[in-house]
Amino acid sequence: MSKAFTKESDQDDDEDIEAGASPLPPGSKNYITPGGHLRLKQEFDYLLKKDRPTVTAAVSWAAKNGDRSENADYQYGKKRLREIDRRLRFLTKRLDAAEVVDPEIERDAELAERVFFGATVRYANQAGEENTVTIVGVDEVDMKRGHISWISPLARALMKSRPGDAVTLRAPGGVEELEVIDVRYARVDVEPFVPTEAVFAVDKKA
Repeated sequence: MSKAFTKESDQDDDEDIEAGASPLPPGSKNYITPGGHLRLKQEFDYLLKKDRPTVTAAVSWAAKNGDRSENADYQYGKKRLREIDRRLRFLTKRLDAAEVVDPEIERDAELAERVFFGATVRYANQAGEENTVTIVGVDEVDMKRGHISWISPLARALMKSRPGDAVTLRAPGGVEELEVIDVRYARVDVEPFVPTEAVFAVDKKA
């Protein structure tokens, strides 16, 4: 991974707390599925090889057009470059810390029935209501698909349990007893990376 976007000062650390991104426990690896890892790499490559060069070229053009302090194209472009570089630094850290774990890897019978990273778990609450979740990386959380982070209270409560076990969930909403019904390991489908259309475009014929 390129180090071009690693931070040069402690002040930049705050900039890497991306909106909606979960922090990793200090010193821990960034456990992630193959699909999630690929998605981060695709985003990094897109920003570095396509989006950033495009915006850089537009900013260079805009800089030649009058007073920069009153040049909306120039000001917007510089702001967009800062956003891209901040995201690239964030992705660099995530990818450098990545520990790819494939849920489909063959495992012995003892481990196959226990809950670890990548497991899909069906459980019931005290009211008998059943739910199914898949334990994934912090950058793969997708509540619509039931994908929860391995550092979430629910995932931590389920870890190392097996079908038939009762576990205690301690969450901000209170304490609840859960029963593990089923544990399985299968491919985790991650929402693919879809580049957004460039919003900074300059008509160089103007």
